[in-house]
This record gives sequence, C-alpha cells and structure tokens, in this order.
Amino acid sequence: MASLQIFPVLLFSLFLAKCYYSKEEDFVQCLCKFPETNITQNIYNPGSPIYSSILEYAQKNPRWLNSSHPNSIASPKEESEIRPVILCCKKTGLQIKIKSGGHDYEGISFRSKSPFVMLDLSNLNKIEIDLNEETIWVQTGATLGQLYYAIAKKSKVHAFPGGVCFTVGTGGIISGGGLGALMRKFGLAADNVVDARVMDVNGKILERKMNEDLFWAIRGGGGASFGVILAWKLKLVRVPEKVTVFTIRRELEGNLTLLRKWENIAYQLPEDLFVRAFVQKGVFSGGNDTKNQVGFYFQGQYIGPVDKLIPLLNQYFPEFNLERKDCFQENITADAEKECLQVPWIRSVLYFSWRNPNDSLEVLLEKSIPTHKVYHKGTSDFVKIPIPESGWEMIEKLFREEERPQMVFEPFGGKMYEISESEIPFPHRKGNLYTIQYFVSWDDNSESISSEKIGWIRKLYKEMEPYVAKSPRSAYLNYRDFGLGTNSEDYSYSKAKIWGEKYFKGNFEKLAKVKSKVDPKNFFRSEQSVTPYQLSY
Repeated sequence: MASLQIFPVLLFSLFLAKCYYSKEEDFVQCLCKFPETNITQNIYNPGSPIYSSILEYAQKNPRWLNSSHPNSIASPKEESEIRPVILCCKKTGLQIKIKSGGHDYEGISFRSKSPFVMLDLSNLNKIEIDLNEETIWVQTGATLGQLYYAIAKKSKVHAFPGGVCFTVGTGGIISGGGLGALMRKFGLAADNVVDARVMDVNGKILERKMNEDLFWAIRGGGGASFGVILAWKLKLVRVPEKVTVFTIRRELEGNLTLLRKWENIAYQLPEDLFVRAFVQKGVFSGGNDTKNQVGFYFQGQYIGPVDKLIPLLNQYFPEFNLERKDCFQENITADAEKECLQVPWIRSVLYFSWRNPNDSLEVLLEKSIPTHKVYHKGTSDFVKIPIPESGWEMIEKLFREEERPQMVFEPFGGKMYEISESEIPFPHRKGNLYTIQYFVSWDDNSESISSEKIGWIRKLYKEMEPYVAKSPRSAYLNYRDFGLGTNSEDYSYSKAKIWGEKYFKGNFEKLAKVKSKVDPKNFFRSEQSVTPYQLSY
C-alpha cells in the first residue's frame, strides 16, 4: 500500500522536473499549467533523443527533411492532452501543424515558414467496431492499414471504402475525400462518415449533432483548416467473402486503341467492377530498351467471384483475354501480361499496394522508416471528355524525356454519380469520366535534380490543359499542389478562391463561411488552408 501512495508523488515529481528544465521554453512553461494531463511527458524538442526519428517517420515525402523543423513535437497519448497544445500555441504565437500519416504531397503537416509545433497524432489509434450497428470509431492517428486490419480480424464480409495506400493516416485521407477501389460501389471514404469528434480552436470537443456545418466541412474540405479531428465514426460496407483482382499489361505502342476504349467505357461499367489505368515506363522488365518503353497496365477489382467476372470482361474487354484458369495459377511472374487472383477483400488491399496478397496481414501494421529515400512530386486533374490521339502522342513524347514518370487514371461512375456536388465539399461527381494523378519520383534530392523533375511535371501539367476539365481546371485535395496557388500573407478570401475553387468549386464559399464561424481568427492555417469568409475585404 505504501508503494502505491508513493507512485503519484513520483509522477508529480517527474512533471515538475520537466517543467523546471524547460523554463526557457514559453510553450512548455504554458503546458505546465495543465497538470491534469501528462502532455509535458510527450513533448519533444530538437535536443530530445527521439525528436529526429519522430520527424523522419512523419515525412513520407522526404524532400524537406533538412529544412523547416518544428520548435517542438507534441505526441499526445490521450485526446485530452491536445487541448493544452492548442491553447498554448495560441498563447505563445506558435502555429500548429497536425500530422496524421504525414503523406501530404506538399508536407504541410510537418513544415512551415513560421515557428510551429507539430501535433503528432500517431499514438491516438484506438479502433472500436460495432458489427451489430455496422459502424466503427477510429482515432485519426490510425493508418488505413490499422483500420483494415481491425475490420478483417472481426469480419470476413465487411470492409471500408478508403484509399489503396494502407500507410496513409485516416485523419488526412478521409478529411480530403478518399478515392479508392470501392468508390464506384460505395462512394468516397468521406461519403461513409456518419459522425466525428473534433477539437476546436478553444479546445472544446464537438460532435456532429453540435455543429452540422462543421461536420459537412471536414468530410472532404480538409479537416486541418477547422480544428483537430480526433476520431471518425465510419459506416462499414458489406462485401462477399471473395473478391477478384487482376492486372493486364501492354506496351503503349500498338495498343493505344485499348487505352482509349477504357477511357470511353470504364465509368459505365457495372458498379461492382473497378478498373484503373497506369501509364509509365518499364511496365515489362528486361533490358534497357524495355525499361525505357512507355507502357500501361490496368489494375482491377471485381466485388465478387471469378466466375461472375469473366463473362463481364468478355463483354466489355475481350482484349484482356482473361480466362478463369488465369486466376488460379500458383506461379506468376512480376510482369506477366495478365494475372488474376480470387482473394478475401483484405488480401485485395495488399494487392493494390503491390504487396504479395499471401503476406502476413501484420504488414498492414508496419510503421518503419524507409532506409532508401524516394522523393516525389504529384498533382491532379479531372477529365470530362476522352483525350484525343494527339493528346496521347504528347504524353508519350514527354514520358520519353523523363526517367520515372507516371500517370494514374481512376474511373468514376456508379455511386460517384449518384451523390450531388454539394453533399460534401468534394464536388467532382457526375460528368467526370475519371481523375488523373500525375507523379514523378527521383533518388537524388539535390536542388538541380529536384528542380528538373518538378519542372518536367509542370510542363506535362501545362500541356494537358486542353484535354481536362475547365472553368475551373479542377484538382483533388489529397494530391495537394502549391503550384495551383497559395494563400497570401493576409489570408485574403478573394485570393484564396483562386486555388480553392480548383479543389472545391462552388463549395469553397460555404467552407469559408464555416471557417468564419469555427475559427474566425484563422488559427488553423497553412499555405492552402480555407480562409475565413470575412477576410475577403
């Protein structure tokens, strides 16, 4: 009993010690005024032994690894520890950057031009599943992999329509929309959110019933503009015990007709069938000549068994030449012209992330820091009219100039066409055939190489202008690109509209009005945060 009495005294002593040795830090000194939480034990400054490893893990795009480091990293282990971080950042004039998974294409969750604190949510990853209600509460520090793993452990016939990259954080991808392989059947990740917990600028926790406008805004409008999203309540969807995944590879030369056919019908396919396309170099391995050839491949998923898929493909894409026996081969080479597997839904998650579907499901929980750094730049477009042959010729020509170019084409239709443009902030619905993600990666992050690669993707983006959606030329928030525009120093609403309407179209005005109500002084801000509506004059 005596030892139990001593324990709280020791904890309080540690708390005082942390505060004492941090007197020079106004921010930490402020945190010391909240002894009811343990947040000071989870604050890491540049001198802390694990500061660098937390930051390196956060930077999924390591282009900015050696610049713009946070003054402090806050890694709360309880939601209640976030309130002091918000209040003390406000008091000491520090910006706050909220990191869920760290995959933002422009790194806004871990870099800033102004002094800032990085709020690392990765310890907040609790998941609670209710199969009777068919819902799941997930804290926003959890990755999609952790979410998918938890679902698979509970049920063989439930899934969630999130993204295909399982290392991304649930906080960011869902608040930006969340494209994925199930979207033609069930919509975006954000379309399947039924409630949320959000901490506002005053440290108050809000749920849907307390602010419906805020709930609307954070489902596709970029949650970090409005507060700290603590957790999502998601609607689970039902899937069969077996789904079918497949890949079809071709060289671009001599096969453009097939790719153009995909453009014209992929969005019209039955909603259970999702077929996306990739254009890149080195679709087939081999000598240098093969690696430098521009090719393409289709990666597909049918929400059902092989026996139902094959008749559909024979009807819509007989050129695939896919047969039932192709789906049950034991040994398939990595660059075969065709491959097909019938697997549980959770195994399709591995397949779409270019992992072996037979790998242990524990790979979904991986949180390691890559030893080999790959730097990248991406941007996006939406397409409403198929690209003419001259456009594809331009793409092939520019791809021959670059070492590792890639374009990813993801079809809409199905459920995506049934939801109105204003249902949530993500407005890209009926009329869009597909979205394009432009992507380039490199290994040498020297200024000259980085400038060359970014210059190349800017050139491609400019050349694509005649072939993509216009008025405005639109973009997907989760493929963030500062090249579309950034906020001015005064965070003017009228200037923010220039880039904001590309992501949100007419929904940007409503987002700004919500921002005016929940964060009128614009505390939660970044180069591409939604600005308060009244700052337009």
